[in-house]
Amino acid sequence: MTALWQETATELARKIRAREVTALEVAESFIERTLRWNDSVRAFLHFEPEDVRRQARAIDRHLEAGHDPGPLAGVPVAIKDNISTVGMPTTCGSRMLDTYTPPYDAGVIDRLREAGAILFGKTNMDEFAMGSSTEHSAFGPSRNPCNLERTPGGSSGGSAAAVAAGLVPLAFGSDTGGSIRQPAAFCGIVGMKPTYGMVSRYGLVAFASSLDQIGPFARNVQDARLLLGVIVGHDARDATSSVRGLAAEPKTGSLRGLRVGLPVEYFGEGISADVRAAVGAAQAVLQRLGAEVVEVKLKLTKYGIPVYYIVAPSEASSNLARYDGMRFGERGEGENCEQVFANTRGEGFGAEVKRRILLGTFALSSGYYDAYYGRAQKVRAAIRAELEATFRDVDLLLTPTTPSVAFELGAKIDDPLAMYMNDILTVAANLAGIPAISLPCGRSREGMPIGLQLMAPRFGEEDLFLVARAYESETSTPYLWPADPESRSRPHE
Repeated sequence: MTALWQETATELARKIRAREVTALEVAESFIERTLRWNDSVRAFLHFEPEDVRRQARAIDRHLEAGHDPGPLAGVPVAIKDNISTVGMPTTCGSRMLDTYTPPYDAGVIDRLREAGAILFGKTNMDEFAMGSSTEHSAFGPSRNPCNLERTPGGSSGGSAAAVAAGLVPLAFGSDTGGSIRQPAAFCGIVGMKPTYGMVSRYGLVAFASSLDQIGPFARNVQDARLLLGVIVGHDARDATSSVRGLAAEPKTGSLRGLRVGLPVEYFGEGISADVRAAVGAAQAVLQRLGAEVVEVKLKLTKYGIPVYYIVAPSEASSNLARYDGMRFGERGEGENCEQVFANTRGEGFGAEVKRRILLGTFALSSGYYDAYYGRAQKVRAAIRAELEATFRDVDLLLTPTTPSVAFELGAKIDDPLAMYMNDILTVAANLAGIPAISLPCGRSREGMPIGLQLMAPRFGEEDLFLVARAYESETSTPYLWPADPESRSRPHE
């Protein structure tokens, strides 16, 4: 018999709404699982079982009164700790916000509550979303449930680990350069970055405002669409948010006639043999389902990382200027304002955040703005135009999500450039504002998950879900739960 914590979010919501199980019974199943796992995986920074039970009892009371709580009735959802939540801390993985509890909910949290979801806790992350391994969290790294000696990815590593370990069926991440898709690939789950503006950023603590986007983690494509469907749509508090949403029902039909582009630049040097083989096998599956796969060239791909690491730090430098001990942040000691600012930022920010603030401040400084930030924005526009032109010839793009499988904790922490290259296959979607999804497509010879990435034109989410569900159905196997943390063994061997 399948335990409640192993059920999909879709099935849990159905059972709770049909009163086959209570929301409290579901909550207790995930609470027990989290209490047993979290010390090893370190997915959560904030988790209060009694608050979870309180929310679950409220859902059950609604049902007893004959009310429908919503499409996510009683389903636990984990929240990345850079999304504002009333009554819960929002630390952004930083000592700077160690004691901060927001006075308001983010737009996506408003919609979660309206949909009847249970806010299960706040997940670990790289400080202010700057990193690819959660090792830059001020509270210590999360661990990959598939192998506790390896990273779950970042910056949304805690959310990915929570879903992969069965601590929750759904979670929110934020994606600035790949921070949902890379952890999803590393942990063997589904992760999606929606079109920029599809989801409100109100209440998301800003890293790089023109790149950030909130999106879902799930163990299957249907659940990812369920969560995304709850949070999309216009929010008057976010001037960049769109009125576009998802259709009432998912798009269905054959893949016959669909043209899928295979960018040759995404399969070049640095892509591991295991990743190549798994993505090649996924390509064959789509062809068998009727899709036409054609090679395409994206010549500006090589500029994605340099552009991203000018644009993102520049915007971070501006956004993080408010953390000075006067307006926001834990205040440092000092005899004057200058000392307070210096001590606040020196003690409150970690090394990676300081590094990116310095990079961004230099790129924006007088005499260098046009040479760095201005030129980067021009190349960014060219990357967007190249993708738009490519999508006139193909419907989707198929690539690996990451160059390799999850690496060992500590392997790249002292080499920032090597860490930055984890984003090489994902940053283009953020720079262009297009949607992209990562889904599992196999395992390496050492048993670690491999991710397949699909990208679509702006507001092409339904096409992504159509192809992802078709692939998932064709290759469907039971979700392989990681080994119990106490054994610290590698799974599936």
